[in-house]
Amino acid sequence: MYLWNNEIEIQFFREALKKFASLEQLFYKLQSGYFAYIPKGIKSEGQILQSRNTLIGQFTEKWSKSFFEPVPKELGLFAVNGVVCEKLGLSRQTSADLAFCTSNEINQKAEDIKLIFEIKMSIVSNYQFQQSGIIKFVGDYKTHKGYPSLMRSDSMLKAIGKSINIRVSGIPSTKIPIVVLGNSPITESYLKKVDFLKISRVIQGFLSLNPQPAESAFVTSSLKGGFQTALNFQQVLNYCQELVANNMNYFSSMLPTVKLGELITIASKENNDKAKAEKFLNLIRS
Repeated sequence: MYLWNNEIEIQFFREALKKFASLEQLFYKLQSGYFAYIPKGIKSEGQILQSRNTLIGQFTEKWSKSFFEPVPKELGLFAVNGVVCEKLGLSRQTSADLAFCTSNEINQKAEDIKLIFEIKMSIVSNYQFQQSGIIKFVGDYKTHKGYPSLMRSDSMLKAIGKSINIRVSGIPSTKIPIVVLGNSPITESYLKKVDFLKISRVIQGFLSLNPQPAESAFVTSSLKGGFQTALNFQQVLNYCQELVANNMNYFSSMLPTVKLGELITIASKENNDKAKAEKFLNLIRS
């Protein structure tokens, strides 16, 4: 399976133009031609291209499902787009972009959802549409004025907000890993934030499926692994298998130190580590 690359982005433009989209919906019309992003050094001419967002969103969700399908298959699961589960706060308007589930259905029970992906992917590099119909690569994300994928602060905040909304939906959410998928690096300002989210277990990680978004140096990972860049499919497979196989439990609390000590003391009286953990989780949630 190929990770995200420039050819996939060109494929998106070709399919969109062939099926339903106009040039103006996909490219900025500049004096020098049609461009996916406004190149650095060229005035923006007051244009803001929003029409492409929905189109690339639909494309990346379908692409991600196709890309991941071998992974849940090995685990006896299904990759499902647009998963709805009211107990997790996932309505049809706020459905999970992609999830690994025990059945191939859109409407799911919380206990049948084993992994949730929030997808924040976009066009990363810059391209020019030429009169011959050729879509030409003209530069990586460092050569244009756009902020792709996980480099957008609003994308990061939306992904974090949706993940928190799932986490606060109640006990059914505490055993489901959540991963934010992107196809770009993150900005340095989010390095500590993504590590904190991973350590606190709110989100299990931010994963870029684009191993080469730029020709020069870029952020490939955070210090504690909150953000990682996949280099090959086997790495993605191992990453997902570990998340699904581990019997994780999310818990969050803010208690006085003395009260916390009391709960630990009570839980420590159980016969084994698993029983101690279950007792502690029940006490802290009550």
